[in-house]
Order: sequence, then C-alpha cells, then structure tokens
Amino acid sequence: MLGLSAADWALAGLALSAFTSATILPGNSELALAALLHYQPQLLWQAVMVASVANTAGGLTSLWLGRRAPAVTTPGRALRWLQHYGAPMLLLSWVPLLGDALCVAAGWLRLAWWPCVLWLTLGKTLRYLLLAGALEGL
Repeated sequence: MLGLSAADWALAGLALSAFTSATILPGNSELALAALLHYQPQLLWQAVMVASVANTAGGLTSLWLGRRAPAVTTPGRALRWLQHYGAPMLLLSWVPLLGDALCVAAGWLRLAWWPCVLWLTLGKTLRYLLLAGALEGL
C-alpha cells in the first residue's frame, strides 16, 4: 500500500504516538517504541530518532500554544519552577503530565525559543535512548 514497507508504517505509527504523547492528546510512545523494537530490533537507531523528533515536535507545539495562552492569575508549580530555573527545566519535559505543563508554561513565560528547543530535545532524546538501551538489555 502506497509503496511503504512494514518498517515504514511502524515508524510512522511510532511518530504519531510520540507526537501525541507530547501534547494533551493521549498516546503512549514508550509502549509503541517497545513494541516496534521487539518485532524489528534492527530499527533501533531509526526508531529512537523518529520518536525523539516527533516527541520534540509535540512538545514544541505545546510550547507554541502556551505563547498564545491568556495570562494566568495563579501560577502553578510548573510555572514557578520555570520562572526560577528557566529553560533547563525542559529536560523534564518527558515526564507524564508535568512535561506537558512545563512546555505550555515555558511558552506562556515567553522563554527564549532556542534554549527551549535545545533542552526539550535533549530531555526527550535521552529518555528514548535510555528506554531503548534498557529494552536492548532484556
């Protein structure tokens, strides 16, 4: 179908799962990565790259949406952390629920774009590398 291989479809599914997992939409990219690597372990590096890029894109989408959000009168925990520590807090952008809030809050605070991209990408990529490494050892 459409000239795509099973590996292409698996990576596309992983990308979709990774993107939605980084937004307020439901998704479980860790399970998608684990399943893909179980059935096609030769795709390890491609899968980590695809998951990292797609998950980062989802996080940046949340950050972008945060820049368009109206002012919050009572700052939440994520907002206070970002005000204090800045963009490096986005290393934790992979943490379920907290990560989404951190990305939106970083956008709302109008933190500098490129440091946010750097820290967000680093955090999300490290998570997938660690997960893939743990799965490889099983």
